[in-house]
Amino acid sequence: MPSTPPQPADGGTSVARKRCFDPVVDVHTRLLILGSLPGEQSLARQEYYGNRQNRFWMLMSAVLSLDLQALDYDARLLALRANGVGLWDVVAQAEREGSLDSSIREHAGNDLLGLMSTLPNLASVAFNGGTAARLGMKILGPRGARYRVVQLPSSSPAYTLAYAEKLRRWMELLAP
Repeated sequence: MPSTPPQPADGGTSVARKRCFDPVVDVHTRLLILGSLPGEQSLARQEYYGNRQNRFWMLMSAVLSLDLQALDYDARLLALRANGVGLWDVVAQAEREGSLDSSIREHAGNDLLGLMSTLPNLASVAFNGGTAARLGMKILGPRGARYRVVQLPSSSPAYTLAYAEKLRRWMELLAP
C-alpha cells in the first residue's frame, strides 16, 4: 500500500516563502518602479518581469523610446539605470502559492524609505499595480508626499486591461 506524504503539523499544506530580488538602483535613479513580489516565472529565471507574457519590458520600451526587449536581461537593467530608472518590490518576502498578488499572505514589507533615502536624485515613485500601490503607500505614509507618486495599471498578463490603455497610463511616467 503506498504511503501518504507527511502533512504539516497544522494539517494544512505548506506554502513556500518567496523573496524579492535586490533593488536595481544607483545614485542617478530619478524614478523608482515598485512591483509587489516576483511571480513564479520571474523567480525561476531570477529576473525582474521574467514572465514573457508580462508587458513590463514592452511598456518601458515605449516610455524610454528604447527597444529593451531586444536586449539581454543584464543590458536591460543597464539601460534602465542609464535612464534614471530603478526597480524593486514592495514585499520583501511572503507566502504565496502561484503568482497572483491576491494569493500573497503573511508578507513583510521592504524598507522603501531606507532605500529611497539613499537616492539623492529620486523624484518619482511608481507602483506597478494595485497591490503594490496599496501596500507601498502604507509603508511610505506621509513621507511619500515628497515624491511624485504614480499608480500604474499592472503590467501582468493577469490584469486584463487592454494593452493600449496600459500604455496610455504608463506614458504618464514621462510627465514632469
